[in-house]
Amino acid sequence: MESRKENLMKSSKQNMWYPFAQMKQLNNEEHLIIERGEGIYLYDIEGKKYIDGISSIWTNVHGHNHPKLNEAIINQVHKVSHSTLLGQTNSVAIELSDKIIEITPDNLTRVFYSDNGSTSVEIALKMAYQYQQQSINGSKNKRKFISYKSAYHGDTIGSVSVGGIDLFHKVYSSLLFNSFKAESPYSYRLNGGMTEEECKDYCLRQLEEIMANNHNEIAALVIEPLVQGACGLIVHPQGYLKEVRRLCTKYEILMICDEVAVGFGKTGTMFACQQEDVKPDIICMAKGITGGYIPLAATVTTEEIYEAFLGEPEECRTFYHGHTFTGNALASAVAIANIDLFEEEKTLDNVAKNIQLFDDFKYKFALLKHVGDIRNKGIMIAIELVKEKTTKENFPQKDQVGHKIILKAREKGLILRPLGDIIVIMPPLSISQDDFERLLNITYDSILEVIG
Repeated sequence: MESRKENLMKSSKQNMWYPFAQMKQLNNEEHLIIERGEGIYLYDIEGKKYIDGISSIWTNVHGHNHPKLNEAIINQVHKVSHSTLLGQTNSVAIELSDKIIEITPDNLTRVFYSDNGSTSVEIALKMAYQYQQQSINGSKNKRKFISYKSAYHGDTIGSVSVGGIDLFHKVYSSLLFNSFKAESPYSYRLNGGMTEEECKDYCLRQLEEIMANNHNEIAALVIEPLVQGACGLIVHPQGYLKEVRRLCTKYEILMICDEVAVGFGKTGTMFACQQEDVKPDIICMAKGITGGYIPLAATVTTEEIYEAFLGEPEECRTFYHGHTFTGNALASAVAIANIDLFEEEKTLDNVAKNIQLFDDFKYKFALLKHVGDIRNKGIMIAIELVKEKTTKENFPQKDQVGHKIILKAREKGLILRPLGDIIVIMPPLSISQDDFERLLNITYDSILEVIG
């Protein structure tokens, strides 16, 4: 008689289709089946314990199975789990909007809910486009966007159009609208390698050239502030974001900050744009907004953009966009509790301690033969592996070096997920210094054992 694990494994391989997975490869491996979570740990179907080293794809903030977050959901279930925001509202969605306005830059005044990061960006693009068509301060000629090479903003057609990762997006090229592509400030790789200051100056000159030549047709720029996530955690040089804001203002281009990955404390501040005192025209958030519990997203914008959509019914200035679960009551309730916990548990203070711990640990990774670059912003950490340090030559893709390392780490009780041969570390913000050090040591040992 087959065990429960064997039955689940069989069903997983027969029925499931997993995201961002080469299924032929995955189905030749044993699937990791998670049964429960507690704090920073996840437990598989057989009870083996793992550190959640990627916060369940960059979402979990205060740990799994947190009593306050559980309580918020349970209490809300006894009231109402969902009611539409089309033509009506609910109390917790309103209360959450107050919280969001309190923690975002002070020029942002209006919250539009959706249910995931891709849709929050899609909404921002549509808002910026329609604003230019309807506002007295806009221009009907402004129909295009600036985005970044190697950017990732989600998987809907609009968000893919402003993405820049060919591996993910090239196959859909005939479905997409064109955008101007700015150079990503990737100092380790750009032009064979540059200092951060050289990289910043070079990329800003290229960006301003695009704006100077095309600003009359550009509605908005969309950027992942401080860190470009899915392309391998490209950390922007200090001061770059502030200069991008200056250029957007100079050329009258709206600035959209996609904080889906970097928001809610991962960079060391609640939102990444706050580190350089940048006030975007639109900010997108998801992932950590509910502490990693329930899907929810928000697109937050200025009063000026909001007012461009006001008018009499017959004028049809409405923003015709919405989602079935927009402003979901359960998600809103847990998001309120999540934001409150930042203050109650001094979450950002804990992040600061772990940033210092990693700064002291970096040298150990740097000594490894095949570690080409180590970069981080807050506890968003990338370890870039190369076949040859001096030339920065990559390992052949068929070698699957990053994948082999995360499988080795899994054997040692740590869940990671690579971006190619870039090992990404992004644990829950609540992780203790002892557990964080253990995570780093397991990662180090796994790299050492796989590639020396």
